[in-house]
Amino acid sequence: MKDFRVTPIRNGTVIDHIECGMALKVLRIIGVNGEKVHSTVSVLMHVPSKKAGWKDVVKVEDRELDPKEVDKIALISPRATINIIRDFNVAEKYKVKLPEVVRGIVHCGNPNCITNLSEPVESEFVVESKDPPVLRCIYCDRILEDISEHLA
Repeated sequence: MKDFRVTPIRNGTVIDHIECGMALKVLRIIGVNGEKVHSTVSVLMHVPSKKAGWKDVVKVEDRELDPKEVDKIALISPRATINIIRDFNVAEKYKVKLPEVVRGIVHCGNPNCITNLSEPVESEFVVESKDPPVLRCIYCDRILEDISEHLA
């Protein structure tokens, strides 16, 4: 059997240690939908990992993530790492961090919550647990565990 390796990128972002099976959700978070993408995107799924057993990896050339995208990734994969690549070298490397409070990036699962009722109110959640991530709406106290289905 021949090993297949993904080529290094000159500039861009490598999102590593994504929870196995979450790579496609990460693509959705960073807006990779096939239409507006003008650079190479590599997706590795179910890759052996010394730390976690299995992981996913996403590599995006010529793009760095904004803080809201990183916060969303932290919500669905709290052990992910972000590697900023410049001229084929890792210029920055950091682990995603869940904030104590999540604002405006997750919709409340309660259809009667004020944040879902045409009111000019931004959603806001307290992080009750970091791993696995569990959020509580500050307006209606709804607990949100399946966060990937409620990302804004």
